[in-house]
This record gives sequence, C-alpha cells and structure tokens, in this order.
Amino acid sequence: MNHNKIYEVLHWASSFLKEHGKEERVAELLICHHLHMTRAQLFACLRDELNERIEKAFVADLEKHVNDHIPVQYLIGSEQFYGREFIVNPAVLIPRPETEELVEGVLKRINRLFSKQEPVDVVDVGTGSGAIAVTLALENRSLRVSATDISPESLEVAKENAQRLGAEVEFWCGDLLQPLIQANRKVDVVVSNPPYIPEEDIASLSPVVKNCEPLRALVGGKDGLDFYRRFMSELPLVLKKRALVAFEVGAGQGKEVARLLGQTFPQADVDVAYDINGKDRIVYAEMKP
Repeated sequence: MNHNKIYEVLHWASSFLKEHGKEERVAELLICHHLHMTRAQLFACLRDELNERIEKAFVADLEKHVNDHIPVQYLIGSEQFYGREFIVNPAVLIPRPETEELVEGVLKRINRLFSKQEPVDVVDVGTGSGAIAVTLALENRSLRVSATDISPESLEVAKENAQRLGAEVEFWCGDLLQPLIQANRKVDVVVSNPPYIPEEDIASLSPVVKNCEPLRALVGGKDGLDFYRRFMSELPLVLKKRALVAFEVGAGQGKEVARLLGQTFPQADVDVAYDINGKDRIVYAEMKP
C-alpha cells in the first residue's frame, strides 16, 4: 500500500472515502493533520514522497473514520468555530457552523440592549467544548462570561480551550442554571444550545453522530423539549430586569420554544430566527424593564 507521492495517496484516499459514502475532503484534513501542515503547505508539496510511517498512521485514521464512523474532528482533535481552532474529544459535542449564527445574533443584541457603561454578565449553559462562551468572551472583551456544564470531562475541554485562546471565562460544574441559583448569581444574558433531539429520532441519526458524540448532549427527552421546559422554571431565578435569552433549537421547535418563553415572560419580545437553510434555528427573548 505504499503509494509514495502525497498526491497519489490523497487520490487513493478520496476514492476510498467516496465509495464508502464519506466526504472526500476528510482525506485532506487528515493528511494535513499527520503532516502538521496547512492546506497551502500541502498543495506546495503534493509531489513529495510520503514517509511510510505517516502513511500508515493516515490510513489507520481513514479506516477508523470509514469503518467505525469516528468523526474526523475527534481523529484530529479539533474543529474550527468562528475562525478559531477548538480542541474537541468524545466528551464534548463537535461545534456546528449553525451555532456561529447564535453567537453572532447574541453579540448584535447585546450591543443594542445594554449600554456600554455597565458590565454585562453572560452565562452559556451546557457549554461543552466552550465554543459559545469562549467566542463571546473574545469577540466582546467587556462581557463577563461564565459557563456551566454537568460533565466535569466537558469542562476540562472547555477550560483548556479558554486558556489556549486567551479567553476569560468562569466555569461552573452543575445542572443547567443550578450553580448560579445556588450561588444567588444574577445575569443579564443566558445563552444555550441544549440537547434537543427527540428520543425516537436518535435511531435515524448518522452513525458518526449517534455512536461517537455524547448522547447526553444530544437527546432532549421524548419530544426534544425537556431542557427548554426546565429552563422556564430556572430562568426567572437568575435573570435581571433587562435581559436576553437566546436558545438554539431543532428544526420545527421554534414555535413551541417561543410559546414557552412568552408564557414565562409575558412582557418579553420573543422572536424566532431562521438559518441559511430556512430552518427555525434560534429563539430570542428580550426583556426590557
């Protein structure tokens, strides 16, 4: 299996992925990872010979991806989010591009809702890799960002990401908003991408997702809305008078989550935002005193 030249190995790998119904660009991501190169560096030396040891390791990873459905992000140990590289491992969900829209929407609304004079306290609930909390803290340095997660393993990953990327985030271990409630902490902004997949839909998820990513970060009970319901009893205990709530939701859940928020906060402006594919994706609630 010694193809020698890098471009030959890449060509073989792309065909191997294609015939197994996997994305061909995985070959490029993996080979850059094994060669410690950027994409540009890779293209500059496609005609170089590939070291046999690196080739073996590369092929082993390809097989794990194809046969064991291990996501490429777990194999290379990272994923890009909002232009930064985040460490990921099987203790955390892999950050998705649509969640970047949640971050962007929150940053815009914070600028509109709050005056520049006072510090704004933000909490990211169920932080996982820390992608949302860390990005908010880096994009707007005046925010005071904290993050919660029920899993100590996830928090380890989030802390490492905050440290590597130079973000100041305070981490709390606990269920949803409980750590803040117990500490009697009030916040201006609650943002969360909670588990929202209905139980029966788990079976139809791709094996890459359901066999490798942490199910506790995916499943939201029978109809997928369990966590949003629990938020309704906890949110009033932590929010200040002027506040913003931003939830990522699964397709088709926007209306129901908006109804829950409207019921809990009758004075709030609630709106549902759609993603680039026209699916309901984020629900915002703005409270003004």
